[in-house]
Amino acid sequence: MTNSKNLAAVILAMAVSALWIGSAQAQLTKINVGYSAISGDQLPAWVAKETGIFEKNGLDVQLIFFTGGSTAVMALVASDTPISQVAGAGVVNSALAGSDAVLIVGGVTSLNYYLMAQPQIKTPEQLKGGSVAISRFGSASDFIARFALSKIGLTPGKDVSLIQIGSTSARMDATLAGRVQATVINPPASFIGENRGMTVLADLPKLGLVYQHTSAATTKRFIRENPDIVRRYVKSQVEAVHRIYTDKETSIKVLSKYFGRGVERDILEKTWANLLNDSVLPRKQHPSLAGIKTILDTQAKGKPVKPEDFVDLTFIRELDKSGYIDSLYKKK
Repeated sequence: MTNSKNLAAVILAMAVSALWIGSAQAQLTKINVGYSAISGDQLPAWVAKETGIFEKNGLDVQLIFFTGGSTAVMALVASDTPISQVAGAGVVNSALAGSDAVLIVGGVTSLNYYLMAQPQIKTPEQLKGGSVAISRFGSASDFIARFALSKIGLTPGKDVSLIQIGSTSARMDATLAGRVQATVINPPASFIGENRGMTVLADLPKLGLVYQHTSAATTKRFIRENPDIVRRYVKSQVEAVHRIYTDKETSIKVLSKYFGRGVERDILEKTWANLLNDSVLPRKQHPSLAGIKTILDTQAKGKPVKPEDFVDLTFIRELDKSGYIDSLYKKK
């Protein structure tokens, strides 16, 4: 009886998978997809693009890079990139301001960041009177910097200035060049920074903050008008995460392509390995409602909203309940 049930479950998962794809492969749907950082957090979209996962699910995806989450969210709301890989904070800020942006998968569901200073700065006290680089005000790096500074006893705007610099690489370069004293960065920049002597003043993963970080987002309008495209994108994301967990060499090859030349093999391996944890990159890809609540606690300022207002769980729940995600990880 048990074997019959297992067989039935596998058949159901295969049927749902076939239903999701349907005749999509006969004619690919073109779509622009944004991403907002050159970091390991963006690997699911890169892997889906480079390994043909998007195409298998009927999508002809053009990936477009934005130097900051705030800019990426504006392009998302304007429908220039109707789906985008962006941080939860940017989506929440946009929705609180009146947009209909929502998260559709979990992506990276933890704060995989570090507050890192110039090599000569060894203690938080030495950062007083200095400045910390962020991408843009209202972005994830803005939230992360404020949180990290408060945890090490410094008050943003009083003890330390926050300066808008832009991309992760630009922030690290500005720190090493002395234009600012510190910044918040994540892998691989954090590993490269350590190799260059930068000082870790705050290790965000160790601070235990639950946080919804880089995720795939779209708008409620796009979901209403194009549910099948969103469904296929969510499936592609789940399959890309499975590929990351099970194919080290392909993951490293893709990281190398998007990071550019000059990034050492050990940095690529550390960046990949850093993702292989369900608290960082969950296999089932449900957005973190607790992580969204963390954002709301600092940004909603008493507004009558709840985490569920900022997500559409329809597609990831549908895929999970079908048994398809479990079936991926049961394959030999």
